Formats: sequence, structure tokens, C-alpha cells
Amino acid sequence: MTFSEENYLKTIYHITAASGVEVSTNAIAEKMETKASSVTDMLKKLAEKELIVYKKYQGVLLTEKGKLSAKMIVRKHRLWEVFLVDKLQFSWDEVHDIAEQLEHIKSEKLINKLDNFLGNPTEDPHGDPIPDANGKINKVEKLVLAELNENQTGICIGVKDSSTQFLKYLDKNQITLGSKIEVLAKEEFDLSLRIKVEEKAVTVSNMIANNLYVKIV
Repeated sequence: MTFSEENYLKTIYHITAASGVEVSTNAIAEKMETKASSVTDMLKKLAEKELIVYKKYQGVLLTEKGKLSAKMIVRKHRLWEVFLVDKLQFSWDEVHDIAEQLEHIKSEKLINKLDNFLGNPTEDPHGDPIPDANGKINKVEKLVLAELNENQTGICIGVKDSSTQFLKYLDKNQITLGSKIEVLAKEEFDLSLRIKVEEKAVTVSNMIANNLYVKIV
């Protein structure tokens, strides 16, 4: 596959994984920031390679071959993110764009050696699961912080939004993976939360609370 084909395949995978239903041409175009006509041309190419099932006006689904191919791209991306953070000391808000370039490296042997070198991690620096060499993903039960009630406590296990701006916001408030977060109060007016992160109290908006994944403890 070309880099462009891989990017489309990964985008379709992420959208369908989140929604669980067929994805429309317009949804792909919006995510890829391109024209619907360009998406249609690419979908025809992916369908010819039996990576997707595409019927005009009915949406797109990945074939089993397409799902596995997409998972291997995601695997490479997330392993490179782990490498950049753990071994090269990049911050978690810096690695996405670099991993976007590295994920297109074709060598399966290199990626498997990288996986072993890193100790076979199951999550990337943002808490997202890393598919293994067979495409298997270990799913973790999780909630968003906004779903917790007053006096409930959770451990931060991931982020829904991995944008640089959001990650820098979390760094500023010393919220990282593994942080213990207790909900002190929930504001009825705007659903903002007063929380305690470790020993520090801070107020976060409903938007922030809906982009933090936690596991109740």
C-alpha cells in the first residue's frame, strides 16, 4: 500500500471502531480534511485490493484483511510512540506527528524487534491499546471522568483527545496516566467538576472530564 492508502485505512478503522457502524464518505472526508470526491477515488482503490467493502451511498466497512492491515499500522504507530517517550524522552504531546511518519516503515521484522526491545507494551503513552503481532487487542473497561459521581475515585488510564493542546493542559495540571483523581463536587449548572489530583484540588470543565478515561478504584 501507498502511504496515502495506509492513512485512509487507519482513518476508517478508527471511525468504525468508535461508532461500530458503516462509515460514510463524508465522515472520512471530514476526518481526512479532503474532498468527498477524492475519498471516493481512494475507496475504489481499497475495494479493488479487498481491504474494504464499499457500496456507493451505503457507506464503508473494513474486510477482515482490511482490519488486520489497519491494526498493523496502528501497532507500528503506538509502538513508536512508546519508544519516543520511554527511550528518547519525548513528552507525550510531541510524539503523534513523528509516529505518523514512522508508522509507514514496512519491515515487520523491525517492528517485532522493537516490540521485544520495549518489553512488549500493551498501551501507548496516551493509554491506547497496542495490537499484538496477530492483531489481538486487550480491551480495558473504562469510563470517562464525567461519568463518576461525587466522592468516587478513579485512576487515569487514558485520554480520548490526544491533541497537543489537551496534553499540555493535563501536564500543566499534573494529570498523567496513573494519576489518582477524586471527584469532590459536580456543578449542576455546567457539569464542571471539582477534583483532587493526588493532593491538589482543581476545577475542570465538562469537556475536560469527557476526554479523560479512568478506572474506578
